[in-house]
Amino acid sequence: MLLIECSKIKKYYCDRLILDIDNLKIYSEDRIGIVGANGVGKTTLMSILSKRLEPDEGWVKLYGSYSYITQMEEPRGRRISEELASKFGVESTWRVNMSGGEKTRFKLAEALGNDSVILFADEPTSNVDMEGIQLMEERFHEYKGGLIVIAHDRGFLDKLCNKILEIENGKIKIYQGNYSHFRDQKMKERERAEIEYDAYMKEKRRLEEVINHTKQKVKNIRKAPIRMGNSEARLHKMGNQKAKVNREKAVKNVEKRIEHLESKDKPKKEERIKLGIMDTDRIHSKIIIEGKNLNKTFGNKIIFNDAEFNIYNGYKIALIGSNGCGKSTLIKMIMENDEGIKVAQGAKIGYFSQDMDILDEKESIIENIMESSIYPENFARLLLARLLFKGEAVYKKIAVLSGGERVKVSFAKILLQDINLLVLDEPTNFIDINVLEVIEEELKDYDRTLLFVSHDRSFVDAVASHIMTIENHKIKVFPGNYKAYLTSKEKFIHINETELEKRIFILKNRLSEVVGRLSMPSKTDDIVALDKEYHEILGEIEKLKER
Repeated sequence: MLLIECSKIKKYYCDRLILDIDNLKIYSEDRIGIVGANGVGKTTLMSILSKRLEPDEGWVKLYGSYSYITQMEEPRGRRISEELASKFGVESTWRVNMSGGEKTRFKLAEALGNDSVILFADEPTSNVDMEGIQLMEERFHEYKGGLIVIAHDRGFLDKLCNKILEIENGKIKIYQGNYSHFRDQKMKERERAEIEYDAYMKEKRRLEEVINHTKQKVKNIRKAPIRMGNSEARLHKMGNQKAKVNREKAVKNVEKRIEHLESKDKPKKEERIKLGIMDTDRIHSKIIIEGKNLNKTFGNKIIFNDAEFNIYNGYKIALIGSNGCGKSTLIKMIMENDEGIKVAQGAKIGYFSQDMDILDEKESIIENIMESSIYPENFARLLLARLLFKGEAVYKKIAVLSGGERVKVSFAKILLQDINLLVLDEPTNFIDINVLEVIEEELKDYDRTLLFVSHDRSFVDAVASHIMTIENHKIKVFPGNYKAYLTSKEKFIHINETELEKRIFILKNRLSEVVGRLSMPSKTDDIVALDKEYHEILGEIEKLKER
């Protein structure tokens, strides 16, 4: 069923053409992910398609009702049914002091309760924890209408979308399949463009050589020798003139062939950069960050209770967990050297915080970067170009930048400082996928210790060598990437109930034996060892009961 159609759409901001769309049709079975660089017009297009914004030219027809979810706006309704509230794990009444994740889940529940034929979702995964994103995926899968979503979470787009709409230079192009298929098709397009460009340049050079060779022949046409008679000289001249004309004609024909060659632009190749840090700047301690006997409360809420952890040299640790479990609190405790936290001597921390307070709004991008850069300006410009700040764009003031652009500048500034330890709190929020992948590559190449918080599962899986979690007010470190962590977690969850009961039964029998020996010890019994074993068995039984 046709839900949306539009034709000859144009939208300007001042004198800049943002969108130039010939036609577009969206059907009820479409699940479309909109992608493109920051500022290309993704939200503008979604607003036009939903008729919340009028185009400057062209027309849009929307057939049926719609729901619209965005981080920036409150929901239309302030109450949802108890059933929906239970399904989404939120209260049934909207509250301003809800967490970001709770607000998103409430808006999603309210939108899906409207029985609309199409759902628009603008960055629904931002500030939502991994469990919330998984819940969102499940509810979107259950939704029977059309879906148009803007998201930077590649795993989210992979699981939900059957089409990807890319916006580039004001134009749109639709690719069949999810985000991974889109990336494959883009790679093949780039490879094909390189082959076509190489063939074009090869043929052009061949024809230019033909022209040069023919022109040389024209120059080499000799005049009649002095000893020739007049009649012979005349015949010789006529022959040479005819040959000259033919060759000049041949040159013009070849020049026309060059003109008629289908011109191919040289595909842009991204320059790879590697941030080389001198060996003298390395931290030589085995443990880079240590936490012991950590206790933290906010009012009646316990965050940490006698928690401890170690981050070893060279680890790339992703700190994950549900909203409000204490991830940002732990990062702040590390940065402020709270009681119980010990950071290795010689550590020079590059810290990215969500408030991006390292930027001076009155200064330009390049001025902010070079203020603390240990690298020359040409190297800094190369990194900025990879983050899509090219040419004159580096002179923009921070004050005029969008949230996503500020994230990119903050990240560049940190990477170019004299650092040997990176601590990043949600560096992936509000930036487009292309830049996210650049940051991902830089962090994969980073050969120092890294601690970061992120809800982006693809990013975490690509970068992290270890996973740190906060559960039941304790901190645990898992050795392995995110996929290995999930596999381990699944095995833990799916342990057979009969097996658990059997193990608990065996431990209880052993516990009875230990208690008996403690109450009536023999001469050979080690009371201290028996007492230690008693407490260990009790702890193991409690853990198994929790499962």
